[in-house]
Amino acid sequence: MNQLRRVMCIEDDPDIRMLIEFSLSTVGQLEVLSCASGSQALASVTAFAPNLVLLDVMMPGMSGPETLKALRQLPAMKGVAVVFMTAQVMPTEVEQLLLHGVAGLIVKPFDPMTLPQDLQPFWEHGRGAG
Repeated sequence: MNQLRRVMCIEDDPDIRMLIEFSLSTVGQLEVLSCASGSQALASVTAFAPNLVLLDVMMPGMSGPETLKALRQLPAMKGVAVVFMTAQVMPTEVEQLLLHGVAGLIVKPFDPMTLPQDLQPFWEHGRGAG
């Protein structure tokens, strides 16, 4: 597949989740599945089969890194790019997050008009990674 089509968004804040959904579906013309928690994402990721997962770092219950670890155990996630989304932008925090092997990082607040294009290079870079 040579085009980003399906994005799973895992974000606990309903306002941010709605903004991401609007951005990706309306601006980016992508199919989006929004999940409010890591456990909800784990329950639906195999059926949805995303091309890319946009994952909030700070969430109650399962954190972004914990969710990522659990997602990576699933065969359906092989080769799926994961992008962390965070408001933490201190260089040391960014370095620590990138050590998890994600394709990249989107900083909050993000521009909803450019988010779909911002994800494209991460998807291209992350394809084939497992």
